[in-house]
Amino acid sequence: MPNNRLNKAIAGYHLLMILSAVDYTLNGNKEMVIRDYMAQEFPIKINLDAQMDVISNLRPEEWEAHFLKMADDFYDDATEEERIHLLNFAIQLTKADNVITKEENHYLNILFENWEPA
Repeated sequence: MPNNRLNKAIAGYHLLMILSAVDYTLNGNKEMVIRDYMAQEFPIKINLDAQMDVISNLRPEEWEAHFLKMADDFYDDATEEERIHLLNFAIQLTKADNVITKEENHYLNILFENWEPA
């Protein structure tokens, strides 16, 4: 049976892109901020265009299940420090337009609830 887990860099990109889209205001500026973050945090070469194709083909009703899977994949490969850093960036991303929508808050809560120390 194949391993369908994504590495933390790709999973992190999926998490951030979905988080930026849940308020239905995904735009090029948010994507560039996320790509810059990815380049700084994960200097390995990743084809983000291919990953964006995967994300953009998800229907809104599929976002949460995919988000949960990506959260698990990131958690499995990341250190606590890396998870905290991604959470902090996710919060900054959602606050960038000075409004955290209930959808954005819901997805942030998913991360906090699933990643809190046991």
